[in-house]
Amino acid sequence: AARDSNFRVAMAASLARFVRGGLGRNLGFAHRAAAFVQARSEATTTDTRPTVRPKDQVTHNQLAAFGEYVAEILPKYVQQVQVTCFNELEVMIHPEGVIPVLTFLRDHTNAQFKNMTDLTAVDVPSRQNRFELVYNLLSLRYNSRIRVKTYTDELTPVDSSVPIHQAANWYEREIWDMYGVFFANHPDLRRILTDYGFEGHPFRKDFPLSGYVEVRYDDEVKRVVAEPVELSQEFRKFDLNSPWEVFPAYREPKDAAKLEAGEKKPES
Repeated sequence: AARDSNFRVAMAASLARFVRGGLGRNLGFAHRAAAFVQARSEATTTDTRPTVRPKDQVTHNQLAAFGEYVAEILPKYVQQVQVTCFNELEVMIHPEGVIPVLTFLRDHTNAQFKNMTDLTAVDVPSRQNRFELVYNLLSLRYNSRIRVKTYTDELTPVDSSVPIHQAANWYEREIWDMYGVFFANHPDLRRILTDYGFEGHPFRKDFPLSGYVEVRYDDEVKRVVAEPVELSQEFRKFDLNSPWEVFPAYREPKDAAKLEAGEKKPES
């Protein structure tokens, strides 16, 4: 009898432990599921705050220090160094310093800007040197970017950067085609986007939006011919009114007939 009672007590204790363990696991699973649902709902909540890059003063100081270092190493060519509000380092150089500066930024141990991600130009006709050349470089070693800027005009050539960065080949051809900036010592400086025999440079601010010539296929000569631009106007109607003057709500009200003293308003 004592043995049976001890066996029943042990069975009851093990059953109680089993129930408590299962209940605890179920509660733990429920808590984890609730936390997951809450985190997912918070992640899907629409955030109305603007996505503005936070200001990083440490990165700003590091870029400024590196820009000052480049200016001290190459004082003959570097004219100005600045860090923009979004922590982007810009180095303004003399046109004769394209090759030395790009070579320094590529080969220096603390720089290693070996990738030219982009090369473009900006046309500002009001300036004496109307064209601004912008070199965007990337350093995979330090995960950093730098922007090098220089300037020129319609007649002054700029040294080609193809011997330093092979990626500049087609970039410089595009700038020559669109802006007319000549790159000296370029291996194959010819147009890349416009057609053969095209005259002018479309991205210049003084180039007309309609262009000078238009192309069409001539069925008689069996080829594409270029002709001066002719804008057909027979289906267009021109008036001298402003757009908001055409709508009835903005038309001038009709002058009401003036009544003299003692006269009655005519019935409509």
